[in-house]
Amino acid sequence: MLKHMEGDFATPDAGEGAAPEVRALAKVVARLRAEVVDLEGGASMTAVLERAKGVVMAQAGVPADAAYQLLLDRAEQHRRTLLEECWITLGRIGEGGAPASVRPSAPPPEPLREGPSPFSTPRYVLGGARPAGHGRALDQLARGLAHARNPDDVAELLLATLGEPESVGAVMIYTVAAAGNLELIGSAGVSDGLAGQWSRVPPLSGVAALEAVDAQEAVWLEDLRQDGARYLLIGDPPGEWPSRAWLPVPGSRPMTTVVGFFRTVPGPFDARTRTLLRRAVRLCVGPLREDRGPLGGDNSGEDVATVQAVLDALPGPAVLLAPLRSETGDVEDYLIEAATPGAVDVAGRRGKELVGRRILETYPTVAGTALWDGYLDTLVTGSVYEGDPFTYEEVSAGVQQKSVYSVRASRLGGRLVVSWVRHDTSEREARLLADMQRLGNLGWAGWNLITDTITWSDQVYVVFDRDPALGPMRLEELPEHLVAEDLPRLAAAVQRLLADGLAIDEPFRITTAHGVRHLRIVAEAQRDADGTPVEVHGFFQDLSAQKDAELALRDSERENLVQRGMLKAERALGARLQETLLPIPEQSLELAGLCVDVAYMPADRGLNVGGDWYSAIELPDRSALFVVGDVAGHGLAAVGTMAQLRFTAKGMSITGSGLPDVLGRLNALLLHTTGDERGATATMVMGRYQPWDHRLTWVRAGHPPPLLIRDGEARFLPQPQGPLLGALHGSRYEEAAVDLLPGDHLLFYTDGLVEEPGEDISMGLDRLAAEALRLVRGGRGLMVARTLAGSGTGNRDDICVLDIHVPRGRDRTPS
Repeated sequence: MLKHMEGDFATPDAGEGAAPEVRALAKVVARLRAEVVDLEGGASMTAVLERAKGVVMAQAGVPADAAYQLLLDRAEQHRRTLLEECWITLGRIGEGGAPASVRPSAPPPEPLREGPSPFSTPRYVLGGARPAGHGRALDQLARGLAHARNPDDVAELLLATLGEPESVGAVMIYTVAAAGNLELIGSAGVSDGLAGQWSRVPPLSGVAALEAVDAQEAVWLEDLRQDGARYLLIGDPPGEWPSRAWLPVPGSRPMTTVVGFFRTVPGPFDARTRTLLRRAVRLCVGPLREDRGPLGGDNSGEDVATVQAVLDALPGPAVLLAPLRSETGDVEDYLIEAATPGAVDVAGRRGKELVGRRILETYPTVAGTALWDGYLDTLVTGSVYEGDPFTYEEVSAGVQQKSVYSVRASRLGGRLVVSWVRHDTSEREARLLADMQRLGNLGWAGWNLITDTITWSDQVYVVFDRDPALGPMRLEELPEHLVAEDLPRLAAAVQRLLADGLAIDEPFRITTAHGVRHLRIVAEAQRDADGTPVEVHGFFQDLSAQKDAELALRDSERENLVQRGMLKAERALGARLQETLLPIPEQSLELAGLCVDVAYMPADRGLNVGGDWYSAIELPDRSALFVVGDVAGHGLAAVGTMAQLRFTAKGMSITGSGLPDVLGRLNALLLHTTGDERGATATMVMGRYQPWDHRLTWVRAGHPPPLLIRDGEARFLPQPQGPLLGALHGSRYEEAAVDLLPGDHLLFYTDGLVEEPGEDISMGLDRLAAEALRLVRGGRGLMVARTLAGSGTGNRDDICVLDIHVPRGRDRTPS
């Protein structure tokens, strides 16, 4: 019988009421006990090292120091710790001193079969009913465990019941000691020498039994060649048992006991065998558990009347079952001894009507099902049974009654408390579910691994573009439809779901007659009490439309980035051209006795440069030419048109052409030279100042009127006729004149200074007149152009301002 290791190291009872000297003594005892544990662990490690040194001394004929150094060299050569090398050295020595292979360096004695494909149905299907041999083996095991007195008896019993049906050749049972070592506590089918050699395994890496205990999950060794490269394999040679399994003993807390099954046949453990081994180990919980309490029996002394009183106060369905045993002690049936008022069976029997009935007499089809086996497991092991939903059918008064139940059973002394939930789906719920699947383009699917029944909702056929007459797709068919690149990833997901029982959420692609579809599978496995997947359910969702939208969005973003880069490059080039063609002077210009200020402010937003421009030059006759223009549009085209207009206007003016003629020819130029089908248009205001008579003649082409500030007042000059440039053939342009006086400010500007979206332009003109007048009155006449151009925030268009100022005190006679 195993000893409860935790009890050996418990701190003596020294509560708050104990004397100080008692509490101090308790602390000393606890510390000394902890030191004893450490010393025991260190002593075991030292013993392994000394034994390994002795083996090397005997084999190599060297002294102890040389043997120690040889072990160090081997450990470094094979990239192991010294302790791992010592244990491997000891593991290679058999009873007669012959080497015993731990890690096979040569191929196993018989060829290994490759495991079946992850898309192979037989790997996962359990079968419609448990094989008869399995049932007999578990029944025999359950009876024999009642007489097991120690772990060796348990190992012998496991070997006797599972040896023939499952080709189990040996069984070894280990527990984790306080120092972390694996201690062999029971074995069958192995020689005394091998059991002694592997009686204690230090906490090394690559020990499958330790991995099973740490992870609390079964470890299946199904490929001797691959497993031999990863784990320390027991056996001489290891190929004697080409497949093994290590299963941790389950319990209410993490258990430290593990059972190893060594098979004489190679290949993977199928789903039926895995289930059988899990169930067998679960039956051994009682004999192998550390508290070794009684397994049950009718010794709790519970009062059925008391239990009935408790059940009367509980909502929902629940009953108390008493096992009815045969002369040999086997459970033949169960008697309902108490029931809640809400307990209703499929035939409509309720509450007290159920008391006194036998299970198999009342519900005969339960015999041999997972529910019946779950009752027995709970009665023997004390573990709670929570079964998967199952369908129960009964014929009552000639009418077939059917319903789906989920059942839970727990042990109460020598009896069982059973509760259940009945699942009913209304027609409205079914219709809502169908609508949800259609709207979400997803469909539900299920696979019963016991009956090998696959169920698809109607929408799954739509998702897979499959004819419903063909029925649900088998697992083996799926790779034929997968895109090759997705096959390995989905195969791994199938393995996790169906073999390990883990939930998956995996995207994949399939090919259909209508092209490639992007799908998603979200599924989880329902496991039985032994952890074996028995049913899978989830949904498939068609993400093709979403993926197409994502791809289109990605392409659009890529095109936008390319376009944005091109626009940035165009803006940079246009800005450089604009700076070259249209330099903005930092100081005032003096032309024909006038003071001229120019300001330019580009738009705050957008990637394109504008077509606003100015010109202020002295003509050959000592007069001055002033021009402000605005080409419609932005970008290199606008800059090019601006350059055309600017240089052509200057050239024609220098040669002596009249201002109306200049505008007429510029209009014809735009109409005949533009490459844009829609044509290029522009506005312009142009004036010629004659210093000998102080007169400025001016013309306009669709441009806002100049603003004159004189004697504390601001007014816009009356506009002569002049349509937009590039708009109409044969447009006529008229000329107007104004005499400039000392102190006058005449402003030429572009419409970006006065136009606001949704606002009448007259409001912008009034605002400009008031602001310009305020600046002049405030003595800031020399800053009018720059202040007006920079006063706007969030400019939507470029702004160009030309301020022509007549200084006071100048001789007004012609020069």
